[in-house]
Amino acid sequence: MSNILIISSQVDRANNLCTILTFLGESFSFVTFAQCMQSLLKKEGYKAVFIDASDLELAVDICEKSPHLPFILVGEALESSVKGNMVGTLPEPVTYPALTQVLHRCQEYQRHQPNVKTSVNNKTRLFRSLVGQSRQIQSVRHLIEQVAPTEANVLILGESGTGKEVIARNVHFLSNRNDNTFIPVNCGAIPGELLESELFGHEKGAFTGAVSSRKGRFELAEGGTLFLDEIGDMPLQMQVKLLRVLQERTYERVGGTKPIKCNVRVIAATHRDLEMMIEQGQFREDLYYRLNVFPIESPALRERREDIPLLLQELISRLESDNAQIRFTENALTSLIEHNWAGNVRELSNLVERLMILFPNQLIDLHDLPHKYKHIDAEAYQPDYPQELLEREAINAMFQDSVETEEDLTTFAELDDASSKALPADGLNLKEYISDLEVSLITQALNQQEWVVARAAEVLGMRRTTLVEKMRKYNINKDA
Repeated sequence: MSNILIISSQVDRANNLCTILTFLGESFSFVTFAQCMQSLLKKEGYKAVFIDASDLELAVDICEKSPHLPFILVGEALESSVKGNMVGTLPEPVTYPALTQVLHRCQEYQRHQPNVKTSVNNKTRLFRSLVGQSRQIQSVRHLIEQVAPTEANVLILGESGTGKEVIARNVHFLSNRNDNTFIPVNCGAIPGELLESELFGHEKGAFTGAVSSRKGRFELAEGGTLFLDEIGDMPLQMQVKLLRVLQERTYERVGGTKPIKCNVRVIAATHRDLEMMIEQGQFREDLYYRLNVFPIESPALRERREDIPLLLQELISRLESDNAQIRFTENALTSLIEHNWAGNVRELSNLVERLMILFPNQLIDLHDLPHKYKHIDAEAYQPDYPQELLEREAINAMFQDSVETEEDLTTFAELDDASSKALPADGLNLKEYISDLEVSLITQALNQQEWVVARAAEVLGMRRTTLVEKMRKYNINKDA
């Protein structure tokens, strides 16, 4: 199968290029302009297409018909021709540095091409945990794809809450070990004196309390992946024993003498600066280089703020319960993007869960966010209710407050019955009836509060200005 296609009507030019590509060990095929479209339609897997610049117009036309392939113009050509999938020019005589440079451009064109399908199965399902379009998170996904099929040890570095275990699980899931177990161990959560037994297991009677034999995490992860989180918290004496396992691929249970073979891939993670710890004598340099075969930096959330809207959407869908969802206004999103996120994605997840409890199926605005997440100025909306609604609520509240005892309820019922019996057969003017009732209640409130308008308004559940307007409307005054 050819990796490179050469399109040219000049045999000498094509032969010179073929000689250099043969020297580089590249596989290639050669066609004329008349045959090229048939070759391009047959095979889409070319990593580069070298096309003769002698007929520039025809070369550009062929290039535009195959946007998925990177093309290189060979011969005299203007730099202005380099655009789109015409990634470079190769002047003659062809030199090794110039050729390798344009081949690298072709490689980058293919690697960063949108919607390129990966050969790794089920990638999308687990990569949902690493959502985002930022350059940093795309780089992490690419590194995972690169290292997952290998047996290399991986060291994941990053602040707490950035999703280091998520990266480790992705590496395991996309590896050849995904049919076996993924075992996580937090080295900082286990006391140093118990860590050896936890990792390697122990035999019966190895120490006080060892009433039976027990498998360790290495044994449980056999054939799979062992994730050592917070490796920087591992005591020095345990670092020596871990190094021996990584070097010799064997270990012994605590209190045992029989070597156990180890077929486990180790992925470690830490938020600490291990190189500084090496200088301070707190971490072994030889273990560091054993673990740091393939480092992956887990970016802090503040370094990829543009991913926050996508992360919110993912977290909401994951935390959705009983079809309860929340959405965010533009102001709320802008404020969240401005936040520093010291706790990274874990902090964001906790906030989403809290808001889903407080505001189920609601739209979250800036002023619904906790105070520490408000980073922009925006005036809070204060509803201005119609006076009729406010008055109705005030009257209802007054009646509800006044009916406190069973005796009051009886009196209220009697009044209600009396009023219903007193209703004339030809009806009454309800507006006048309500106005009279309103005047009566306002007058009672004023008399009760010794005509202090502010206190009367408070009793009636309305604003002072509203009560003043009503007193003016009904001509209510103390002297009347």
